[in-house]
Amino acid sequence: MKLTKKRYLIGFMGIVAVLAVVRAEFPRIAESRTSTSSPASISSSSAGAIAPADSLAEPKPISYQTKKHKIYSVPSFKACFPDTQSVQLAAAMKWGVKRVKNREDAEKRKSELVYVGANPYVHIDKLYSSIPYLVPRAAVLLQDVGQAFFDSLYVKGIALHRPIVTSVLRTEADVTKLRRHNGNATENSCHLYGTTFDICYNRYETVQDPDGPARRAVRNDSLKYVLCEVLRDMREQGRCYIKYEVKQGCFHMTVR
Repeated sequence: MKLTKKRYLIGFMGIVAVLAVVRAEFPRIAESRTSTSSPASISSSSAGAIAPADSLAEPKPISYQTKKHKIYSVPSFKACFPDTQSVQLAAAMKWGVKRVKNREDAEKRKSELVYVGANPYVHIDKLYSSIPYLVPRAAVLLQDVGQAFFDSLYVKGIALHRPIVTSVLRTEADVTKLRRHNGNATENSCHLYGTTFDICYNRYETVQDPDGPARRAVRNDSLKYVLCEVLRDMREQGRCYIKYEVKQGCFHMTVR
């Protein structure tokens, strides 16, 4: 009986000695295994590794980039927007509708045309020699120009403005009347095909709450430089032809 107890004692002491060695070699084994459901005690790493102590602190707020983009404009208006009447007319005849004779004819052709008078990104000026309709391809281009202009103003920290469209679809009767006092109006105008519109570069509509405080004034030149950047990008993407019209104060644009 005493021999058996002695063997048990020797075995117990041997186990204690082994555990002491293990603890000395691997001290983390003796650390507390108690776990909680707190998210702070669990790493969010996709690899499932234990997070270092620094990462368990309260997360710091994200610092967003507040630096505004600069206005670069374009090197030369005439060089960047040189597309002549003949170039734009070829595209107009390819993508446009059959020439519209008069307003009555236009009423019958609305199944081929899109109304652009309610576009939220551009302001349609009071039209005397045209009507606010374009072929779908050109209507999409106009909306994309206006939306890109909004985006560019926003990232540059400039108050929002809408470009002003001064001419859209013209009937043959409109062109005949226009040519009496506008020497640049051609008999076979691109505007006859619903593919072409003019955007004014020296006037813009400020976007603001009519009942709210007045928005900060922005120079028309600054807005023109931003618009030029947008139009240059559209042209370089192969989406349109553009002519910089000096006398008319507009960009003459035809979808392609």
